[in-house]
Amino acid sequence: MSSSSSSSLPPTMRALQLEVIGQPLQIKTLPTPTPVEGSIVVKVLATSVEPAYKHIFDGKLPFLHIPTPSIPGTRAVGRVAAIGPDTTSLALGQLVVLEPFVRARDDPDVQVLWGAGVFGDFPKAKKLANEVWHDGMMAEYVRAPLENCHALNEKLLLGSPADGGLGYSMGDLTYIARHVVAYGGFRGIDLKAGETVIVAPATGAYSSAAVEVASAMGARVIAVSRNLPLLQKVAAANQRVTPVQVTGNVMEDVATLKKMGPIDAFLDISPAVANGSSHIRSCLMALKNYGRASLMGLPMNDIDISYAMAVLNNLTIRGQYMYEREDVRGLIKLVESGALKLGKTAGHELVGEFSLDEWEKAIETAASNAGPGQLAVMYP
Repeated sequence: MSSSSSSSLPPTMRALQLEVIGQPLQIKTLPTPTPVEGSIVVKVLATSVEPAYKHIFDGKLPFLHIPTPSIPGTRAVGRVAAIGPDTTSLALGQLVVLEPFVRARDDPDVQVLWGAGVFGDFPKAKKLANEVWHDGMMAEYVRAPLENCHALNEKLLLGSPADGGLGYSMGDLTYIARHVVAYGGFRGIDLKAGETVIVAPATGAYSSAAVEVASAMGARVIAVSRNLPLLQKVAAANQRVTPVQVTGNVMEDVATLKKMGPIDAFLDISPAVANGSSHIRSCLMALKNYGRASLMGLPMNDIDISYAMAVLNNLTIRGQYMYEREDVRGLIKLVESGALKLGKTAGHELVGEFSLDEWEKAIETAASNAGPGQLAVMYP
């Protein structure tokens, strides 16, 4: 196909730009990107404002390399506005969801969080972020890698329930790219319907999404946290979820978890502030023989676990960074089937809707509303 469709794009667009880490973002008028081989241009309709953005922009994640200048924004829903010469399946005007896990085409071990940066000291990944994929979705238009654009069934997802649709909003659909993180973790340890899985901690933005995904996959979920009221909120919104409040006493917590019956799997998605938490040890010790664990969080400390216990219980402990491309399509199928709910039907709370000009309020609102099912959305 020809890239001549880019002629319909406006010459300029408005975008938020991060020029200096730790300094306020700037609203800029910039040239509208055009598609090249391996990419399309998407008109951004809604982008999620993630709770971590405040820490990212303030430079409080020292292990995250952030390219500057850059346009932030890691998850969005939009319409295809221009296609590149090698686009074969996506069409102009088609509704797509954008997710940020970019892998170099010539080396899949080179990985970038498009719209955020690079975790760790990886020169090749930094080069890819600095020189190519540094501009994300807090803009009117974004150039997107074809591999990170996923078609959505617009009639089904946005259509009225009276007409057989699911009745979601554009903002609701941005949650898909949050759900897929946990889905990748569960797929990595081959979680099956009917199995029992611990999700811990289960009361954050991403960990509560993990509970929703595991429930939609047909698993029985043990949701673990210290915050019982939030656990009860998560359990009430999902099927087959049992809340378990941990105390920090490892042996007591292990005994409580084991009362839940044989536990097949454990997904940890702890934030960086969970360094030193005892729950990882407790949950690993509660697994049955041949249990599997997926570690997806950001704690920087060592794992406190008995070597002999891991051997004698034949445990599989797997680190999992993000997900595979096929996981995104699998997650979208869960949503389109109705098994994985979004929006009000899932108990989600839209805590704020913002324009580009309201970016400061959007970031503050997202940072202070990082609980289960809470979502702030920007409409560029």
